[in-house]
Amino acid sequence: MAPMGIRLSPLGVAVFALLTVGVLYHFYSGFLAGKIAIFRKMPGSDRIDLREMLALSVEAAVRGGEEVKRVMEEGELHGKIKGKTKEGADEILTNGDLQSHQKMYHLIKNTFPSIQVYSEEHDTGNVPEIVPWDHVIPKEILDKITTTEEAFSDSITVWIDPLDATQEYSEKLLQYVTTMVCVAVNGKPIIGVIHKPFADFTAWAMVHGGSNVSLRKSYNENNPKVIISRSHTGTGKAFAQKAFGNDTDIREAGGAGYKVLSLLNIADEKQPDHADVYLHVTNIKKWDICAGNAVLEALGGQMTTLQGNTIDYTNSELNEGGILASIGVSHKILLDKMPDLKSVKTQ
Repeated sequence: MAPMGIRLSPLGVAVFALLTVGVLYHFYSGFLAGKIAIFRKMPGSDRIDLREMLALSVEAAVRGGEEVKRVMEEGELHGKIKGKTKEGADEILTNGDLQSHQKMYHLIKNTFPSIQVYSEEHDTGNVPEIVPWDHVIPKEILDKITTTEEAFSDSITVWIDPLDATQEYSEKLLQYVTTMVCVAVNGKPIIGVIHKPFADFTAWAMVHGGSNVSLRKSYNENNPKVIISRSHTGTGKAFAQKAFGNDTDIREAGGAGYKVLSLLNIADEKQPDHADVYLHVTNIKKWDICAGNAVLEALGGQMTTLQGNTIDYTNSELNEGGILASIGVSHKILLDKMPDLKSVKTQ
């Protein structure tokens, strides 16, 4: 006798097919959702509120400034030469640089571990315990920047200068000293913070957002006051005179942060020098200029190389080609006046 077979009705076949498709659909969709969830949790794929980054940058600069002041007040600078610049000048390192670096760098990295942070200094010993940031955005920032943007963490590069104007710091020319933080997104400077610890003053700005500083009422484009580095006076002065004339009013100052602030509308007691143009004729590190670049961009100004090239803040630490920074005047007209640096003789 032949074995009996199982015969399904047409309706049964249809039900079986629907159940199979349903099971496969739920399995696949669950697998796909899991893959998407994993992607969203990958390092660097989280989105960060740029107002939060601004508030954190201000907090870091202020905390670093507190260390800079404390070390000076306690007289524990312990200055030493850490190396030479490309031009052969001594690079000084103090305890103020190191203590400020540790507070600033680790505060930012502890808050957003996946972002890239570049600092002028490096850890040389035990890292102190860092008080966490509370993620509260101050009312001053919320009032100025009512809307914000977000950026993926892997597009963000943070540049910090724990103590700008270390040479002047060691000479107790404290008006030049700043701590600075800059946030670049895809290589473009977006957030800049310049803090003056010995004047209890902080300038901050966000491109397409807002700022707590502003332009002055007027600038002189034809006979500008030019501010240059007191560390490269000879070449800087000769360059400025060739560009704008021998009678050019040239100011010498320390610190890139201080020089950028000289272009803005800041009370004299906070910023003794005022200038129309900031020139730098030698190579300079990006942690020195990124914050100032962002502040100027946010206010409608510009900072470029002397040849007019924009500066990329993705990775490489060194900016070559000098810098020209301006606001309130035509940057193109200024660029047209720039001589060939090779033709300028050091005085």
